Amino acid sequence: MRRAVFLDRDGVINRALVRNGRPYPPATLSEVEILPGVRQAMLALHKKDWLLVVVTNQPDVARGTTSRAQVEAINARLQRELPIDEFRTCFHDSSDGCSCRKPLPGALMDAARVHNIDLGASYMVGDRWRDTEAGASAGCKTFFIDYGYDEKQPESVDFRVRSLSEATDIILGAACEKS
Repeated sequence: MRRAVFLDRDGVINRALVRNGRPYPPATLSEVEILPGVRQAMLALHKKDWLLVVVTNQPDVARGTTSRAQVEAINARLQRELPIDEFRTCFHDSSDGCSCRKPLPGALMDAARVHNIDLGASYMVGDRWRDTEAGASAGCKTFFIDYGYDEKQPESVDFRVRSLSEATDIILGAACEKS
């Protein structure tokens, strides 16, 4: 079985746009900014055979404020520039009742079936409570990148960190200890 690091997109890989204390995704390619240290962290994980799966909610498509094509263009750019193995994108809104929309674990469970992932040996890294709840529900260990957003905070996480780089150091350190 394989090990994976599941990653939220906005706020973990690229900078989220914060307005009134709340994070929002970039609406255009010109607004996309890969966060410092992300490329190096992802390369280090990939080099150690971690499968990198981005699991992202993009409800602005269902709300009609951005197009699916625009979201897919942003994902494609990130995949060209970073060692991302797969994107799992939910285009639904909360009221749609979709199992792939975090905080439900459907996207992680589906990826685990497709890629033969051991969820108990995997991690979910996110910057919102929905991310860590999805990861915990799927059986992964969870990292919360705490930006102090003015919204609901996760009730329980395995690690609180400041960046994907810090999470990667912990993941790779834990993997070395088990070897």
